[in-house]
Amino acid sequence: MIKLFFAVVFTMCFSCMLYAQDNYVADVKVQGNKKLKTAFIKKVASVKSGTILDSLRIEEDMKLLKRLPSISHAYYQVFRTENGTYNVFYNIEENFTLIPLVNFYTTDDDEFAYRIGLYEFNAFGSNVIIGGFYQKDIYDSYAINFRAPFLFSRRLGLAVNYQDLTTQEPVFFEDETAQYKYNNESFEVLGLYQFNFHNRLEFGINYFVEDYRFKGENINNRPELNVPKWLAKGIYEYNNLNYFYHFVSGFRNIFNFQYVTSSNDMLPDFFIGWNDFFYFKRIGDKGNWANRVRIGLSTNDETPFAPFSVDNNINVRGVGNTIDRGTGTIVFNTEYRYTLYEKNWFVLQGNAFVDAGTWRNPGGDFGDFSKKDNVKIYPGLGLRFIHKKIYNAIFRIDYGYGISKNATKGFVFGIGQYF
Repeated sequence: MIKLFFAVVFTMCFSCMLYAQDNYVADVKVQGNKKLKTAFIKKVASVKSGTILDSLRIEEDMKLLKRLPSISHAYYQVFRTENGTYNVFYNIEENFTLIPLVNFYTTDDDEFAYRIGLYEFNAFGSNVIIGGFYQKDIYDSYAINFRAPFLFSRRLGLAVNYQDLTTQEPVFFEDETAQYKYNNESFEVLGLYQFNFHNRLEFGINYFVEDYRFKGENINNRPELNVPKWLAKGIYEYNNLNYFYHFVSGFRNIFNFQYVTSSNDMLPDFFIGWNDFFYFKRIGDKGNWANRVRIGLSTNDETPFAPFSVDNNINVRGVGNTIDRGTGTIVFNTEYRYTLYEKNWFVLQGNAFVDAGTWRNPGGDFGDFSKKDNVKIYPGLGLRFIHKKIYNAIFRIDYGYGISKNATKGFVFGIGQYF
């Protein structure tokens, strides 16, 4: 009887070992990549040699890879080996990632302005982003950026940014709108940490100097500033988006909080925070419904230098360049994107949109959000010219037409989807 018992136990254990072996990954093989390093793909993938074969983890790896700037599409294959384990093949379609940046627009004085730059989104074959830009917006500006999300491990990375940005900015007083020459020179270091497939965190500091100089004759003795400041920043993101070339589905949430302290005792410390919620849905073979909701608040100081602006390049297409400022914002953008023509690498996409937003006046209350003067509603139409094999190669043209109080209208041009 005892011998029979041990025989049964041995048989069961051996069967379990065979069953477990049948579901193990022998190797992860990468195909189709050229510039992107195989070692990098294996580094960021959750499926490793010797792990249990799990289709859910493979699908998550596919989503992760398709989010990377260097990859336009990815898919997998699984093959059983002679000894009963499995080889998993990750098939990669790469993007072209050395991307020129070209953007042009008009200033508040209807002068021509532009930004040109060059960015490599797959430096060293490891999805390191290096680049910079030069901007002519009445004044000269430039920036240099470095971002390596997987620099230290598949979870930990680093970003370093420097910019010297000078623009002409309208500042709104009770009795006039004054024009200032605004300069912001900053140096920023951020740590990047990915908790898991869906959740990540950015945290760091930014040292910057803000300079506001009144343009023209300052007959009303308007304030001027030159103040060094420190900024502590935290960004938390939940990302459950799935990409199929230019189509997007799923939802994403980004919360951004900043605390700013000044070396000038006359200027109090303040906070600013905002949350962006995105929702995308595929509709049929050619349609894509896209939505963004932004809610933001800052310290409610009664100041003409309030942080949230009303600007057609940021939140409401057609409204104009920085036409107002506030200490709180609620913005809703919705658009339906439809593929009008697609052949090989090229896609022509049309879209119909509605942008709506409202702001809290500096020093005001939450009732400001419902005031007619603060509410902006702009429907419109647009076109997208898309290259499927070049990262973010989307040239957009939108025309927004206001239907709210004191409405305007106009074209907005840019690179990449509006949101």
